[in-house]
Amino acid sequence: MSLAQDPNLIVGFEKADDAGVYKITDELALIQTVDFFTPIVDDPYIFGQIAAANALSDVYAMGGKPLTAMNVVCFPVKTLDIGVLKAILRGGLDKLIEAETTLVGGHSVENNEIKYGLSITGIIHPEKVLTNMTARIGDYLILTKPLGTGIINTAIKGGLAGEETITKVSNTMVTLNKDASIAMQEVGVSACTDITGFGLLGHLSEMIRGNGFGMIVYAGKVPYFPEAKEFATKGMVPGGTYRNKDFFSQWIRFESTVPQYLQDIFFDPQTSGGLLISVPRGKADNLLTQLREKNVNEAVIIGEVVAEPKEKIIVT
Repeated sequence: MSLAQDPNLIVGFEKADDAGVYKITDELALIQTVDFFTPIVDDPYIFGQIAAANALSDVYAMGGKPLTAMNVVCFPVKTLDIGVLKAILRGGLDKLIEAETTLVGGHSVENNEIKYGLSITGIIHPEKVLTNMTARIGDYLILTKPLGTGIINTAIKGGLAGEETITKVSNTMVTLNKDASIAMQEVGVSACTDITGFGLLGHLSEMIRGNGFGMIVYAGKVPYFPEAKEFATKGMVPGGTYRNKDFFSQWIRFESTVPQYLQDIFFDPQTSGGLLISVPRGKADNLLTQLREKNVNEAVIIGEVVAEPKEKIIVT
């Protein structure tokens, strides 16, 4: 498909990045993104919060400030209590208020399945845009949230996850990536993406393709929910994990010491996952300090960008 050329388009969808970026003036660009999905937890208010945090995350990953939001809603109004929808929207609004983002409207359609999300518009200086394509050889890779939400959400849908586990994973998913984004902007980093539907290794694969470098992931350093290991070993793995594995495995090489459950967790599609930040080695300790000061306490170095092998990720 031929795309219209526009010199003000800084980041378009052809770059497989987290959001689109369009230059308005020499000092102002717009960040635009949209995301919505079906409920992943039973509590409609928590679901609304998760969906909003997930949508906002793309703007944070680009290094921007979210400004306005519009709701996107599908709801079976004839078969489900309208109170459920009100709770979902209240959860989304409360998360937007926390993010200092203004809800300006939205659109709803009647549908036999609940879906909710938001279109977010943010702002950024055109010369300060962070993309997923600009990591540099020698950088360290820092992940700010643990993995395994897709696997645990599958267990939740199957009625196998306890309340403590549901609360723990929900608290992570409703947490904004705002403070992590502020920290990386203050320190100055090379590249960033957020870990969502393609899983850790899928999003890392997008960062290396066509860029002439590779990555090493230290499997033992990657944070994940202990419950994800438990459920993965029992086969509670979502279909998205297998789709990610089928598509992205061509760029991945696992050492023989990496167990199967970790491979599943690393391909696991995340909802409202953490930021994956590529930071110059000399700035990594400073970034971790800034993250800790902003209560992003689970952030950790999980790997590095290397010259060889090119366009491959070695998980060791």
